[in-house]
Amino acid sequence: MPYFALFGTDKPGMLDVRLATRPSHRAYLHDPTAHDVKVLHGGPTAADDGVTMNGSLLVVEAESLDAVRRFAAGDPYAKAGIFERMEIRPWLWATGRPAP
Repeated sequence: MPYFALFGTDKPGMLDVRLATRPSHRAYLHDPTAHDVKVLHGGPTAADDGVTMNGSLLVVEAESLDAVRRFAAGDPYAKAGIFERMEIRPWLWATGRPAP
């Protein structure tokens, strides 16, 4: 199955919404009945202070780019409108790739 990288950048001033939505976002990522995408790695990106969350980075495995787009649209963060932009790119995993 192909891999994809998702880069979400928060709109300014959305930290409180992010924090309030975080439990449902994390539950969604790990719920195999909610979507057909396998989340391999992920976590929040941070501001220059190294602490304040300001976006999301995920590496996923999925059948298609369309499946990943549906997955991203269903994410509670996306539904809460926190992202200023979301980039989804096919990813050719090389370094650190797990054994098949």
